[in-house]
Amino acid sequence: MVVKSEIEKAGMLPIHVELGEVEVKGDPSMQSIEKLNSNLLSLGFEIIDDRKSRLIEKIKNAVITLIHHTEGNINVNLSDYIAQQVNYDYTYLSNLFSEVEGTTIEKYLITQKIEKVKELLRYDELSLSQIADKLGYSSVAYLSSQFKKQTGLTPSFFKSQKHTKRLNIEDL
Repeated sequence: MVVKSEIEKAGMLPIHVELGEVEVKGDPSMQSIEKLNSNLLSLGFEIIDDRKSRLIEKIKNAVITLIHHTEGNINVNLSDYIAQQVNYDYTYLSNLFSEVEGTTIEKYLITQKIEKVKELLRYDELSLSQIADKLGYSSVAYLSSQFKKQTGLTPSFFKSQKHTKRLNIEDL
């Protein structure tokens, strides 16, 4: 909604606004684009206008959607899923992602999964076994191992940390 509002303020007519993608009616002037870019930068957004960067954003959005916005079990073949979502050959996308981001799509996926595990642990509504199943882990032990490798903490210790009292500003 914020991006759509900024597009309209810059004098453009948005046709389609979705996470990471915007389509506007007509051919906007350079002045409108520069104004929009300036406004978006002040809000923490940026315009990505080259093909490689757009593909990287599409890959990231596909992974984020899979991990954070899919209900039920997310056990899918990653290469097929990404290729289908982005409409490119997975080998090309994988090589491009690694070249530009300095990490693999698989490592990016693991990072997103661990962030989701942290979120679910904080909510304290699911057991570790249910979280492992929801995120497509073969076992709780594998999830725990990956979690510790990424964070340096066990899931149990991470979960227990939310119960520690925070200090008041005056006590710092």
